[in-house]
Amino acid sequence: MKRQHGFTLVEVLVAVAIVAIALAAGLRASGVLVDNAQRLSDVLAAQWCAENYLTNLKLTRQFPGIGETAFACEQLGREYQGRALIAGTQYADLRLADAIVSDDAGRQLVRLTTLLYRP
Repeated sequence: MKRQHGFTLVEVLVAVAIVAIALAAGLRASGVLVDNAQRLSDVLAAQWCAENYLTNLKLTRQFPGIGETAFACEQLGREYQGRALIAGTQYADLRLADAIVSDDAGRQLVRLTTLLYRP
C-alpha cells in the first residue's frame, strides 16, 4: 500500500489560522506606530508654538501683567490654541510665564515655563 504525502485539512487550517493571527498582530502594531507618529508631530508643533510665544515675549522685552491670555498659532498647516499664564513671584521684577498649547479637541499637548524679568 502506497502512503500518500501531503497535508491534511486540519493541518492546513491550523497554518492559515497562525498566519491570520500574525497578520492581525502586525496590522495592529503598524496602526499604533502611525498613531504615535501623529502624536509626536502634534507635540513637536505645539512645542514650537509655545517656544515662539515665550521667545517673542523675551525679544520684545515685554513685562506682561499677571493673569491669563489666549493666543493662537499655526504650525505645519494646523491651528493650535494656547494660553499664557503669567504669575507673580516673590520678586517684583520677575514673572513666571507658562505657555500651554492644546489641540483642536482641547487636549493639552505641551506646557513650557520661563521667567521674565523687567527690562
